Amino acid sequence: MVTFKLVIGTKEGTCLQKDITDPQSSIFIGKKLGDTVSGSDIGFDGYEFQITGGSDFCGIPMRKEIPGGNRRKIFAIKGVGLKPQGKGIRVRKTVCGNMIHDKIAQINVKVIKEGS
Repeated sequence: MVTFKLVIGTKEGTCLQKDITDPQSSIFIGKKLGDTVSGSDIGFDGYEFQITGGSDFCGIPMRKEIPGGNRRKIFAIKGVGLKPQGKGIRVRKTVCGNMIHDKIAQINVKVIKEGS
């Protein structure tokens, strides 16, 4: 049974959380960061969402540049999952790929189109 915690960012700056269970969670499997999802599939009629990020069951963040659903160690200066240490300092960081799979625990989405 696949469950996700869906964090929805609204245009007003507030966030909502919803737990997505197995029948509804299948629409997210295989989607990538930046893809759009219809809100009617998850209980929000008329809404449209864009996938902006997420993290896996260990809390490792997803990055848009990494293809697939695997974990990778990257050499990064700035970006998702990294606090800047100082000017020019690079850090080796473990991140997840941009595809949603069954090991993802949290999915971040933002509202593109509002419904009723």
